[in-house]
Amino acid sequence: MEPYVKDALLEWKEEIAKQKNELDEEYERVKSELQLYSYKFGITKQVIQSTINEEIINNIKSTYQKPFEVKYNELKETIKKLEEKRSVFKMFVEKIENVSEIKED
Repeated sequence: MEPYVKDALLEWKEEIAKQKNELDEEYERVKSELQLYSYKFGITKQVIQSTINEEIINNIKSTYQKPFEVKYNELKETIKKLEEKRSVFKMFVEKIENVSEIKED
C-alpha cells in the first residue's frame, strides 16, 4: 500500500475513532440517566402499590410516575439509537484496520 493511502486511511480511522469515543461517552451518560429513572420509576410504583388513598395515588402518578415513565421510555429509545451508532462506527474502525493490514502483507 502506498504511504499516502495508508496515512489517509489512518487519519480517517482516527477521525472515526474520535466520533466513536464521543458516542461512547454519550452512551455512558444516557445509560446512567436511564438507570436513575429506572430506580425513580420503580420506587414510585412501589409507593403507589403501598398506598390506599386514591387522591394521594393520583397525585403521585401525575407528579412523579407519568413523567418518570415518559423520561425512562425516551432514554431507552436514545440508548437503542446510540448502540446502533456505536456499532456502525466500530465497524468502520474495524474495516479500516482490516484494509490497512491486508494491504501491508
